[in-house]
Amino acid sequence: MPSRTQSDASEPLVWLLMGNRAGDNSQVLGLGEALGWPLVEKHFVYTRYEKLVNLPLGAHLLGVMKERSSAIEPPWPDLVISAGRKNEPIARYIRARAAKHPAKHPGKHPGKHPSKHPGAHPSKHVRLVHVGRPWAKPSTWDLVITTPQYRLPRDPNILHNETPLHRVTRARLDEAARAWEARVAHLPRPRIAVLAGGNSGPYPFNRDSGERLARELNQLVAELGGSLLVTTSARTLDETTQALSDGIAAPSIVYRWKKSDPDNPFFGFLGLADRVVVTADSVSMMTEACATGRPVYLYDTGEGITSMKRNPWLDGKGDSGKESGEEGGSVFDRWHLKAWIYRLTMRLGPERLTRDIRIVQQLLVDSERAIWLGDGHPKALTRPLEDMPRAVARVRALFPGRDATAR
Repeated sequence: MPSRTQSDASEPLVWLLMGNRAGDNSQVLGLGEALGWPLVEKHFVYTRYEKLVNLPLGAHLLGVMKERSSAIEPPWPDLVISAGRKNEPIARYIRARAAKHPAKHPGKHPGKHPSKHPGAHPSKHVRLVHVGRPWAKPSTWDLVITTPQYRLPRDPNILHNETPLHRVTRARLDEAARAWEARVAHLPRPRIAVLAGGNSGPYPFNRDSGERLARELNQLVAELGGSLLVTTSARTLDETTQALSDGIAAPSIVYRWKKSDPDNPFFGFLGLADRVVVTADSVSMMTEACATGRPVYLYDTGEGITSMKRNPWLDGKGDSGKESGEEGGSVFDRWHLKAWIYRLTMRLGPERLTRDIRIVQQLLVDSERAIWLGDGHPKALTRPLEDMPRAVARVRALFPGRDATAR
């Protein structure tokens, strides 16, 4: 762990708990970067049985493969930012260890209890900020930063933002765009970035959905002119990627996602885009698209009873594929079954332990930040997102007297 310089010693030290979900990691990194305080990333590999030990919601590392994960040891942080169920016990463990086992100055009084010696640091209260939906009681955290799809209560320590946090800034997009500018110079404008996600709950993004997206993209380019800058993600199925790639007839570049690829064009394509099409399965990707300030189209990956945009069946107004407008649908189809289970969970499950991404989709449409693909064209200029400044202000308020200017 890097040592802190005298110039930043007054600034809170922040640990960022990184998991295995790109959307969660993007939110944690985005908030950390926006704070401008010293950051240390902690990466974890989880055991196969982590659900069994994490569900009791204790403060422990039982779900972590320690030999393959970052060390959890002093000097302790002032702030831990986490997201996702798997990292909740880790965050609480860090706070408990910092309170019971304060750090010592190196080389002083080895093997003895630090509180008996002048070289010891006093125990400290590590503040915990959780992003998204916590599984433990919200009162566990100093601050929860959440979004509408999780439908959490209006408690004092819960900040209700409109959209998830993210890492999209104009400076980052401009820098990434410069790295890709020469490689897309042959493609006509307007350039339309396409962000492809994956299956999400009852909403499929499979071969059929990929073929349909390709047809709608071809139609969009035929109407507007220009070209497509397509990037898939870690969740995009191979069959979907192939169907999308094979079906696109317009001038294009199609990037197939690769793990830890330093040449990933995600930010570059967003920086070069005149318009953006994003699959509506990912709240994070929809937010990143809207954060560019470019016109945004949402693509409904499902149809009929698996549709996001118009789904009377999920809203309780229909009970079969036929009633929801899907011809020849069978309620025993895999995705129909998922939709039925989803509807049942939304109706009977605890509200704060379910999520409805359609709330955010509708918010983006109602605020005129986006429009459904096929419903016309969005406005050229959109109202900027203000969620990150609100989140930064609330986190800084946890450290009165130490709110140093972001560097």
